[in-house]
Amino acid sequence: MIMKLIERLKAPTPKFFRVLRNVGLALAAAGGALLTAPIALPVAVITVAGYITVAGGVITAVSQTAVDGEKDCKDDDS
Repeated sequence: MIMKLIERLKAPTPKFFRVLRNVGLALAAAGGALLTAPIALPVAVITVAGYITVAGGVITAVSQTAVDGEKDCKDDDS
């Protein structure tokens, strides 16, 4: 199972998911910047920044596992 995941991560990623991955990275970076800001921010901003950081991380992880075509990652045991 772990080898299949590694193969999937190494497989080519479609253009849409590369763009989506970059958007996720930007969201995670923006949220992280707000969370670590050296000035005092309102609690609502900190809460939203936490959600943005998590959402960016999830978008990035899911986008990274998308591959071009299912022929690259067929189940061998089915």
